Amino acid sequence: MALVRSLLGAKKILSRSVTATTPKGFLAVYVGEDQVHKKRYIVPVSYLSQPSFQALLSKSEDEFGFHHLMGGLTIPYPEDAFITVTSRLKGK
Repeated sequence: MALVRSLLGAKKILSRSVTATTPKGFLAVYVGEDQVHKKRYIVPVSYLSQPSFQALLSKSEDEFGFHHLMGGLTIPYPEDAFITVTSRLKGK
């Protein structure tokens, strides 16, 4: 059930994260543990259906929720962990 809430929360903020610099079919995510120095990534919306990305979202939601001032999905984990997950998804 938490996973469903995670995906619904991600879809709610999707409309806020799509801007002129975010291509259709992608969403902006902000990654990093430091509130001041988060790095912006553009990822395919299809990642939302991948179990490993869902697990990352679920952990983020459980600890921090989805309400962030940056206007995009925030994943407050180390950047290298995010890169590890997403690099595995690129080949799928």
